[in-house]
Amino acid sequence: MTPSVSEPRRTPGRSLVLYPDPVLRRRARPIEAFDGWLRDLVADMRELMRIHRGAGIAAPQAGEAVRVFLAVGDDSEEEPRVFVNPRLHDFAGEISLAAEGCLSLPDIEGQVARSPELSITAFDLEGRAFTLQSAEFAARVWQHEMDHLDGVLIVDRMRSIDRLSNRKAIKELEQAHAGG
Repeated sequence: MTPSVSEPRRTPGRSLVLYPDPVLRRRARPIEAFDGWLRDLVADMRELMRIHRGAGIAAPQAGEAVRVFLAVGDDSEEEPRVFVNPRLHDFAGEISLAAEGCLSLPDIEGQVARSPELSITAFDLEGRAFTLQSAEFAARVWQHEMDHLDGVLIVDRMRSIDRLSNRKAIKELEQAHAGG
């Protein structure tokens, strides 16, 4: 997942958005044009994901309320794939709890219930439709990133006990956002 030393590094034009920024709570709007703006957004998201060592990143985390996310697959060494206007379907298996963190909620982690198997249909950067299936790590990442596109955060999905144990860190993020 980490680029080789010879690959050029770029400074993203956007910064990682942290909780409780309001863009994280908006329902993202669909992408209508597969253009240079979208390619620039994805390039910034890819770099933010690399810098912050994420398994995925959604456009709201880069300050844009549009339906785009990047995610690694079940092989975390592969390049992140772009998902434009994604839809999840064919959920299967017994819902399971697992620890999740979030780039926009640093140092906060909690147990989140997710479906272990599902399919996703989306478009790539050129506007070509594709469908993938996963019964592994990618299924959890896709659900997490889709939550971002709907304005839902892990603090909304984690167990009450986890919200309580993270209450101090959440309060610190809220105070930092308020400027004090």
